[in-house]
Amino acid sequence: MAVERTRPATSSSTTRASRQRPADRARSCSYRSRWYRILGSGPGSRRHPITVITHEDPIGRGRSNYLIHADLSDRQDGWSEQLWTRQLAPDRFEVACLPFFTYGICYRDVVTVDSNHLVTAVLEKSGHRTLRVALVVDHPDRDQLHELLHAKVVEADLPHEWLQGTYLAVDLPPGTDPTALVKTLEAPAQTGALHWEIDS
Repeated sequence: MAVERTRPATSSSTTRASRQRPADRARSCSYRSRWYRILGSGPGSRRHPITVITHEDPIGRGRSNYLIHADLSDRQDGWSEQLWTRQLAPDRFEVACLPFFTYGICYRDVVTVDSNHLVTAVLEKSGHRTLRVALVVDHPDRDQLHELLHAKVVEADLPHEWLQGTYLAVDLPPGTDPTALVKTLEAPAQTGALHWEIDS
């Protein structure tokens, strides 16, 4: 897949959060070590290699959005994530999607970019967090878990995005208690059916 050129879009990265509990850090390590496998782009994969992570249905899609990119080459050479934003000023953008793989950036954070429109810094934090879930592609319970998790986030009325039906990002606005969702994730995580983390 060719890397998209950054451009304004119509409706038709990054620093890792430093305040994280040890348990969350352990989950993140497990999660990040498997991300390429989940997308089917690792060694031996038969799927077309992905070089740009895109958002088919960003939660903040507006009448006019601007596309920027976050560099993911520290984890997979040549990869980036396309981020939908609202342009606030020539060099200030408010994130309008839920980053799937870009750490330390959440919905409505304000970021700045370089001349290539790659994210260089987070200027303002919104207070939102992102709950990420990665289903293991070859696990026999994958489809059942997809339906379960989709129903749970809809029931909780939480904005969310799916990537390839395998990767789920859920927005946790300030003050949101994710305990109920986390309880749903714990048992399948222990059996190796999924991996999850909360980023801020």
